[in-house]
Amino acid sequence: MRIAEELGVEIEIVIYQKTPPDRDELTWLVAHLEDPPADLVRKDSLFKKLGLDAVDFESAEQVVDIIAKHKMLMQRPLVVRGDRVIIGRPKERVRELLS
Repeated sequence: MRIAEELGVEIEIVIYQKTPPDRDELTWLVAHLEDPPADLVRKDSLFKKLGLDAVDFESAEQVVDIIAKHKMLMQRPLVVRGDRVIIGRPKERVRELLS
């Protein structure tokens, strides 16, 4: 958010815990993601608790299925500009996309 302010770019912030993307939105995000689709899945304690493995999300469709079922596994922040979607880490990627 700070980078957008520095660049004078207006942004819309979507808190995905309150308004999670539906399956169609997830499919669009994955299709436009400039990173490998598997990078959209957080490999955190919930991932481990669910007993997931890298083979569980090798395809874009599997990524959509996993995130649709377990919203908290979606990597964040996602930054969308037009038809481009990136995972906003490191922060310099956000600056490059918004510049």
